[in-house]
Amino acid sequence: MKSFDDLQTQHIPIVLIVLGAVILIISFFGCCGAIRESYCMSMTYAFFLLVLLICQLVLIAYVWTNKQEISRKLEKAVDIAWEERARAGTNANAMDALQIGLKCCARRNFIEYGISIPSSCCQDQNCSNPTNIYIHGCKTALVNLWDSNGDIIKFAGLGIAAVELIGFIFACCLANNIRNYKRRADY
Repeated sequence: MKSFDDLQTQHIPIVLIVLGAVILIISFFGCCGAIRESYCMSMTYAFFLLVLLICQLVLIAYVWTNKQEISRKLEKAVDIAWEERARAGTNANAMDALQIGLKCCARRNFIEYGISIPSSCCQDQNCSNPTNIYIHGCKTALVNLWDSNGDIIKFAGLGIAAVELIGFIFACCLANNIRNYKRRADY
């Protein structure tokens, strides 16, 4: 990752478009398999759901076992955003967005800015009052956000995986019923 802004502007929309296309294809097989009563399409839908379920469980297991590594990566992301801001003439949108969203200032604390504290480090646009300045650093704020919400993310992922498992089971049952119905119709 060369710069924090490159990650935000290029990779995230591409990933979202690809995920949307995958979901559209999976949904197409499920709907068409049920409407046309097609065994092959229903089993294809079940297969895609199983692959999606396995990928999601692998991702949940990774998040569950590598909580500290993810925290280090978040800290590194803050460092990259800080370095981008420190370079002369570069855009500071990433660091400003972190500071506004997390109500933090700089990497470790507001002292890193010296006397020229940006307005994104303040509760209002006027930083002349020292009590309006966010005193905590963005590294700490981002890691604390991850620590407090990491379990919610993991359990929500498990809940979604359970729904996918139920969908997989129903898709297999539908495909089996379609196959049995067509076999009985032949006799």
